[in-house]
Formats: sequence, C-alpha cells, structure tokens
Amino acid sequence: MVTHAYRTENPATGEVVRTFQEHTNEEVQVAIDRAHAAASTWAATPVAERAVLLGRVATAYRERSTELADAIALEMGKPLKQAAGEVELAASIYAWYAENAERLLADRELEQAEGAQRSVLRTEPLGALLGIMPWNYPYYQVARFAAPNILLGNTILLKHAQICAGSAQLMEDLFTEAGAPEGVYANLRMSNEQAAEVIADPRVRGVSLTGSERAGAAVAEQAGKHLKKAVLELGGSDPMIVLDDADVESVARTMAKARMSNCGQACNSPKRMFVPRASFDRCVETLVAGVEKQVVGDPRTEGTHIGPMSSAQAKEDLLEQVRDAVEKGATVHTGGAGIEGPGAFVQPTVLSGITPQMRAWSEELFGPVAMVFPYDDLDEAVAQANDSSYGLSGSVWTGDPERGAEVADRLEVGMAYVNEHGTTMPALPFGGVKNSGFGRELASFGVEEFANHKLVRVAAR
Repeated sequence: MVTHAYRTENPATGEVVRTFQEHTNEEVQVAIDRAHAAASTWAATPVAERAVLLGRVATAYRERSTELADAIALEMGKPLKQAAGEVELAASIYAWYAENAERLLADRELEQAEGAQRSVLRTEPLGALLGIMPWNYPYYQVARFAAPNILLGNTILLKHAQICAGSAQLMEDLFTEAGAPEGVYANLRMSNEQAAEVIADPRVRGVSLTGSERAGAAVAEQAGKHLKKAVLELGGSDPMIVLDDADVESVARTMAKARMSNCGQACNSPKRMFVPRASFDRCVETLVAGVEKQVVGDPRTEGTHIGPMSSAQAKEDLLEQVRDAVEKGATVHTGGAGIEGPGAFVQPTVLSGITPQMRAWSEELFGPVAMVFPYDDLDEAVAQANDSSYGLSGSVWTGDPERGAEVADRLEVGMAYVNEHGTTMPALPFGGVKNSGFGRELASFGVEEFANHKLVRVAAR
C-alpha cells in the first residue's frame, strides 16, 4: 500500500479525503529552472505591473473566500468563521503591498553625499526564493512571505505543509488565474531532503521558514552552509501580564477567546498569563467560564468555536505535555484530556501550578491549553515572563496605558502590546528574538529582507 505524505486528512474524523503525488526530482529541477529564468524578466517588469498582479490576487481571495475557507476547515480543522477571517487577512496583505508599491520600492536619497552629485540606495530583488510554510495559518503565512517578495521582483518556490496540499494548490491556481507569468509562483510537494537540495542550488538565493525550532535549525544550517539569506519565524510562549489596576474579569474573558482561537495553535497566542495574586482566583474563575462556554466540534459546522487539533499526533504530543504537568503537581481547572471518539479533539484546558520541573514551563504548548501564574511583585512577573527561550510577542493589560508601555518595554520580545495581544496588520512588522527566530515580515521589512540594498553613487566632476 502506497502512503502519500501529501494528503487531505480530515482531523475531525480521521478520514483521508484526498491524496497528492509528490513532485519528482526532475519536476523540482524544472520548477527551479523556471523560477530562475523568470527572475530577471520579473525584476525588469515595472513596479506598477507587479502591483497589479498582487491586486488581482487580493480580489481573487475575496471572490473565492467560501471555497478557500472550507478547504482549510477540512484540512487542518479551523472553524469556518475563523477560516474566512484568515482569507480576508491574506487578501488585505496582497492588497496593501499593491497599494503601497511605489512608496515601498522608491529610491532613497542619502544625506551624506560629499564628493558626489548624488548617493542613492535602491532596493532590488535577489532572485528565486524558497518558502517553507506551516499548516496553522495556511494562507496568511504564505501571504506574509509571497506578497512583499513578488512585489520586489523575486520569484517564489513554495513548499507547504503536507496536510495543506489542497489549499497550497489553490494558492498556485489563484496566482496563475491572476496572470502571474510562468515561474513567478510555484507550489512544490517535496520531501525535506528535496527541500535541502533546493536550498543548496545556487540559483535559489534565499529561504524563509515558519515552523518549529528543529526545522528552523536545520534550514538555517543548510542556508548558512551555502551562504544563503534566511528568515526564520519559529515558536513562541507568549506572556500576558495583567497589572493590578486592570479590569481582571474583562481581561480574563479576552484571555479565553485569544488563547483558544485556532484551537490554540498559533505561535503568537498568549500562552502564559501572569496575574496579581489578589486577583488570581477571580481571573481563573472567569477564564474557566469563558473557556467552557466555547463550543468544541466540527469546524465546518456553524456555531463551532474550537475545532480539532491538526492531527492525531499533534493531539497526543500536547496531551503528553499536560500529563507531565499534572503528574508533577499542576492543577487542572478545566479540561486536561482528549475527547473520546473520532477526530483529534482535545478538551479546552486551564492549568496553574506550573513549575520549572514540568515540560510546560519551558516548552511551547501548541494547542488549547492556558497556563495562569500568580505573582506578588511586578518585577517578579516580568522576570518570569522573560525566563523563556522564546521571544516572539507579549502583552501588558492595564488601566494606565503609559504605565503599560513602560512594562511592555521590559519584555524580551519582538512584538510588545498594551491592552491587546497578537494584533497583525499588513503595515505592522512581524517577528521575534531568541529561539523565536530572526528577520521580519510584513510592513516595509517584508520587502527589505530578501533585497539587494544597492548603493548607486555618482561622483562630482
């Protein structure tokens, strides 16, 4: 029996709905040939024309929103309302780069031009790039990488997660139907070994990965070995610090929604909540109530708030982390187990009493599990929030935004928020520090990461 690595397996039922053939080594080489050949002509295409393509892609996402949302609800279990929201977010990214194209790629006159008529910095493309994308936000993650780089004039080879083969093919179809020239965007179903060969190929000039630390380390090693630029967006264990002047019950209700969104499978989800001890019990009580009221079920059924995890393996990995915490003394306020029956469903869970001896203290819990920590001193809370190998984002919740900003400045993260968490918009940079990776996506940074910042200096006669 042939096992297909690329397949649509409904995580709500465990049923394999569709399988996909992997691309052969020869087909991968043809794709690289085309991306490399297209790079020079696409870079020479006027910026306005490249922007038109992105605008058409944005329109296509919006026109086919229902189809696109249903595809990822089936593939990875995202509830339809959240899936439609992701489709619109991806569309907004393509549209933003289309609308801001000329500004983002304008030449920059340099002030220190002594001895010259002018010194100009130009932003030019590098060539063909490889993107390795995860399953948790199938459209949004690709848009963050593809939109700015296609605008810049780079060409894209895309290796998506194996469980997202259907939506990955849809994205390639959208680009083709929007008029992308051959070689500008190609979806490749290939193994990790094939991906390593693509990174090694001298015609491929950079690689962007969103995924696990392990995958990031492997890609960074291969990219470094071949002197390729890399951008890595890895995991996170985001802190959420509630100050003593906050409306703790309102914040706890926000916690419940934010933590359980996408079944808790978001790198920048608030995973560790730090609450003043005097407010701890009220916070936990409200958080539990907010978690328990959310409906767990078929993601393609209206009214479902929390779908299944992406796979049976993801479910088991998360439950092992929860069991480890409970066996070592953690308190389960609600949930804490899998849901019997078909599908990769896990009970939404709230834990407290997490200690350094538990895996949950240092590991990312990528699923519907919230951890709440009481604190007596704000300095202690900040120190504990920063006591993590991750540094993606974090938030501070308070009735005094200025005070909140001062605390947010102390967080060792790439993105710090006050009275919100995980906000993502096309014009806001996205990325982290420490083991959460390096490089930035979105905003002007998305255009500048895989660029040749060329100095053009014209000397005075």
